[in-house]
Amino acid sequence: MDQDSRAVCEQLNRALVDSGLSQAAFATALGTSASRFSTYRSGRTRPTAQFFLRAGRIADALHAAREYRIMTAPATATAIRGAGDDDWAWRMLLQGRDHLRLLLRRHDGSEAAWEAAPASTGRADFDTLLAVLTAHEFEAAGEEPPEWSRTDALAEPWIPEHPFLEREEIIAQTPEYLAQANIFVPARDLVTA
Repeated sequence: MDQDSRAVCEQLNRALVDSGLSQAAFATALGTSASRFSTYRSGRTRPTAQFFLRAGRIADALHAAREYRIMTAPATATAIRGAGDDDWAWRMLLQGRDHLRLLLRRHDGSEAAWEAAPASTGRADFDTLLAVLTAHEFEAAGEEPPEWSRTDALAEPWIPEHPFLEREEIIAQTPEYLAQANIFVPARDLVTA
């Protein structure tokens, strides 16, 4: 293996460690398979320059987010998946969204932590909602949403039960960007203190 190829392998191995994720989770975050990423790390296959740079940028951002205890898309999906009930899952989702807002306001590259594609939350409705909220926050900040956040609408409407509102009221009070994804949640339920 030539010197440059060896350096690429070393940098990818360092990026994996810095990301704090398993090889499979980091591969998912980068939009590839664990087996394909393994071939890049070993030098059997050469990644594109774009992939190589993206791996380093995302690994650095994930590392920084972990140090500052800021949720990332993978961490948010993991928290939702581990939630004991829907109320806690919603809290984790909104906390992750709020952390994304914080990173987007910083304009220092740390928002790359949210370019990392998450694994599934275990539920299609929460997967879609996480993607839609992420895309919305990037767009609201004038930034290009990550590729993983471009998702199809749910096949069936998702209208979570509400303690105070009837179905028609929930639908009427849902922001358009959520309704387009076939998700119906009143705007006020997305507000955090």
